[in-house]
Amino acid sequence: MKALTWRILGVLVLGVVTWLLTRSWETTTMITVLFHVTQVVLYYFHERLWDRADWGLKKREELTEKEKEKVMERLRKLGYLD
Repeated sequence: MKALTWRILGVLVLGVVTWLLTRSWETTTMITVLFHVTQVVLYYFHERLWDRADWGLKKREELTEKEKEKVMERLRKLGYLD
């Protein structure tokens, strides 16, 4: 929800600023839509590239059986498991 409201705010701000500068609804619509579609596409590929990066990440170790049991017990106490 946070990302959606942020995107809506961005569309509105860019739309208002563009309309104030151009006074053209057609130009405002074209610029606003083009900008935000481009942003979504670039964000998608940006995330895919970062998913491939492994530097700076700590290597995950497998939990021992005792650690797994402790996690399961805690989840039961919290009501997440029956």
